[in-house]
Amino acid sequence: MFDDVPELVNEFLDYLSGIRNRSQNTIKEYRYDLRHSFRWLKLYKDKLDITEFGNLDITDLDLEFFKTLSTENLTTYIAYLNREFKNKPATRARKVASLKSFFNYLANVRKKLDINPAVGFETPQLEKRIPKYLTLEESISLLHSVKFNEQTFGERDLCILTIFLNCGLRLSELINIDFKHIKDDRLSVIGKGNKERVVHLNKACLSSIDKYISVRIKDNTKDREALFLSERGERIGRRMVEYIVKKYIELAGLDPKKFSPHKLRHTAATLMHKYGHVDIRALQQVLGHETIATTQIYTHIDSEQVKDAIDSNPLNNL
Repeated sequence: MFDDVPELVNEFLDYLSGIRNRSQNTIKEYRYDLRHSFRWLKLYKDKLDITEFGNLDITDLDLEFFKTLSTENLTTYIAYLNREFKNKPATRARKVASLKSFFNYLANVRKKLDINPAVGFETPQLEKRIPKYLTLEESISLLHSVKFNEQTFGERDLCILTIFLNCGLRLSELINIDFKHIKDDRLSVIGKGNKERVVHLNKACLSSIDKYISVRIKDNTKDREALFLSERGERIGRRMVEYIVKKYIELAGLDPKKFSPHKLRHTAATLMHKYGHVDIRALQQVLGHETIATTQIYTHIDSEQVKDAIDSNPLNNL
């Protein structure tokens, strides 16, 4: 039970965890989104000062409050996120999804709402842009930027980068790898929605894992089952991995503002599709996407292919 959200929100989060089997990361995201949404909606409905927003207590919000909310109220909130917070469409879409899930739970699962304000609550149209990724040459430079000595944990860092670039794992999937998940050349990964998939470990991954394990901390380890450990012997965290990626992106002479662990996942998918000619269905399985539509963004046509297509136009020879 979280002490900063209403009781009905806690019941909804328990439902997501216990019945829908959502991961703890997903639960945290829903909690953050709903807490932010209902703080603003309470301010808006009660005409309170916006300066109170950050510390506003919403634990007193009950079913009667939620019954007063309309689709127009929710839409006004999303418009405010765009106007004042400059939230991107993807961020606003996530807030919409959280609110729709919550009100659908109240109306359809708990049968507590006669009128569901989320009905007709539209999701912001997402921008369709080609995500940034490293080229093959940049990927090689990134791997070569790792330096080895006792202070830098080079073997660990190289192993992390190698798995990102070869397997296309999500950040949460990488930090949660345990020794028991590795069997020969297969890695069992727990992805979104606690769905398990098996990822093949190629020779580059197997070699980097072996080299890392040979120097991995053995004394005073607090998380013995975790593959990747921090200097304190604890399972490595998200922020540490983000720092590691940024560090070597800079050492490779690349822009750290453009690339992140997720961009390395996109890079892996792009390289597999471009150089390995991997079938989109196989790529979907490797990446753990629920729908093929999500995988299609990883199969974009690069600038060289566009150039070749234009050059191949028969009118080019006139």
